Amino acid sequence: MTVAVFFGCSFIAFGPAFALFIFTIARDPLRVIILIAGAFFWLLSLLLSSLVWFIAMKASNKDQQLQRGLLIFGVMFSVLLQEVFRFAYYKLLRKASEGLAALSEDERSPISVQQMAYVAGLGFGIMSGAFSMINILADSLGPGIVGIHGESQYYFLTSAFMTMAVTLLHTFWGVVFFDGCENRRWWVIAVVVALHLLVSGLTFLNPIYEGSLPPAYVILVSMAVWSFFSCGGSLQNIQQLLTCRKNDAGSEVAS
Repeated sequence: MTVAVFFGCSFIAFGPAFALFIFTIARDPLRVIILIAGAFFWLLSLLLSSLVWFIAMKASNKDQQLQRGLLIFGVMFSVLLQEVFRFAYYKLLRKASEGLAALSEDERSPISVQQMAYVAGLGFGIMSGAFSMINILADSLGPGIVGIHGESQYYFLTSAFMTMAVTLLHTFWGVVFFDGCENRRWWVIAVVVALHLLVSGLTFLNPIYEGSLPPAYVILVSMAVWSFFSCGGSLQNIQQLLTCRKNDAGSEVAS
């Protein structure tokens, strides 16, 4: 049973991100490099926030209220630091894009800003999900039974779904964040940071998973729609996609 839980939660948490990597990134070396560099930038933000957390814990006493306050501070500080590094990565990619455009024959970058935003966001999300889920997956292999002392039996399952949501959210946040930087719409960046803080804050409601998981997925769907339109998508594109599928299905029936 523990092996089934391990693989099931792994596929839930990382299945969508793995599929996106295989079908949209793996065949392009430049996108792979951007994804790995994005994951590295997220690791740098984690390193600095961990250092601040370690110093704060060493300087504090064992008071429970203080410990919880420091935990909330650590999460909020980590989120803000991640967004700072996302902005720094945007600046770096923008410079790299200008350099690639200068080297090309037609003076155009081989990858668009929207594509860079998507790949960088997925890199942030994959690394964030890996650090969030790796210890939980290790514990799922046993020994032990979740909920034997009255705790929720859905701990592993809800953790996997939350990891999947955060991984995809980082992807959408990256697209919207880069779009805000490109067009100098600073309110867009502020909304992304606020939603990141909100989703991270929702985890403090656990183990009341009804209060954390559904709102996170509502935000996920909203960000997916927003990122679609910020990349130039429209309702007409969706209608054309549905029309093409209907035509393909009709031709298959006719044949």
